Amino acid sequence: MTQPLVPQESAVLALIRENPFVSQQEIATSLGLARSTVAAHIVQLMNKGHILGRGYVLSSEARAFCVGGAVLDRKYHARTKIVLETSNPVESTRSLGGVARNVAENLARLGSSTGFISIVGDDDGGQALLRYMRELGVDVSQVVTTNERPTAEYAAILDAAGDLVLGIADMNIFDLFKPDHIERAWPHLAASSWVFADCNLPAEVLSTLIDRSRNATCRLAIDAVSTHKGTRLPKDLNGIDLLFMNIDEANAVLGHTNAHTVEGAKQAALALQQAGADMAVVSAGAEGMAVAGSQSIEFIGAVKAAPVDMTGAGDAMIAATLHRLLEGDEIFDGARTGALAATLTTECTASVHPDLSAELIDANRHRLTN
Repeated sequence: MTQPLVPQESAVLALIRENPFVSQQEIATSLGLARSTVAAHIVQLMNKGHILGRGYVLSSEARAFCVGGAVLDRKYHARTKIVLETSNPVESTRSLGGVARNVAENLARLGSSTGFISIVGDDDGGQALLRYMRELGVDVSQVVTTNERPTAEYAAILDAAGDLVLGIADMNIFDLFKPDHIERAWPHLAASSWVFADCNLPAEVLSTLIDRSRNATCRLAIDAVSTHKGTRLPKDLNGIDLLFMNIDEANAVLGHTNAHTVEGAKQAALALQQAGADMAVVSAGAEGMAVAGSQSIEFIGAVKAAPVDMTGAGDAMIAATLHRLLEGDEIFDGARTGALAATLTTECTASVHPDLSAELIDANRHRLTN
């Protein structure tokens, strides 16, 4: 999906590589061009992801940038049988969530250079979230902070057995995330190897990302998040290099009725490719996932687990897959690592495994059987 450089752009880039501090006038004089022409070429080099902007910081390191949801998760676990319309004793836990945020944290823990873009409130929760991500080494310089709405929050009330009684979500802040935010951050995104986005983003923001990625060096991966949010994607999926969905989400996006079977997952993955996506990963739940690459399709079985909590397994799968793609793996090998990371995450109580690392993955590779 890379747009080639024209000869003058290549010449400008060559001079910048030789001297990242060269001025536009020096470039113009050296190449016999007008300064305004050089400035226009530099804008194109930024848009195509070859430089990061002022100072002509060159794009070199394999990097992922995640764009989407950042949420404060709260769980209230009832200590006794819940009685409505009165106070109930609970045990509460607080954590950070959001698909894109979880993927960014997993990527950082695996050792990938990672950036994160979202929108948070100018409140204690938003500041704590940003501080936590910085401490992980994640670049949050492009996160938008607003005083118009609070940081997104999800609260779950669980009964004594641990089953969900009521879930409430305030995600209104994401309506404030606009295509202009993507435009301002675009040099950082375009300079990445992979951009990952979740469908917590408004439809117009997703369309902007897809359109922009068609003419850039970065590759674009998107996760549907839910059947409702997945329909924010355009009908034409050209410009998306990798899609992550389950069968229900794929059916909602495609308007199909693929069965909840191995074959149904394969058919859904192939249909997503026919709609324009270059590659697709479609989950069939506990069975595993169908992976459609550029030339073939495989079904990768789930890694056997002793699950404690399923929360965050899909996000770990996405992150580990992208981590391996950054390291040079093909999609099938990357997805196998993703399946292992998902299993490891289900075996802990946290949404992101606190001990996740490339070393932990390698120590458990013997669990892969296909």
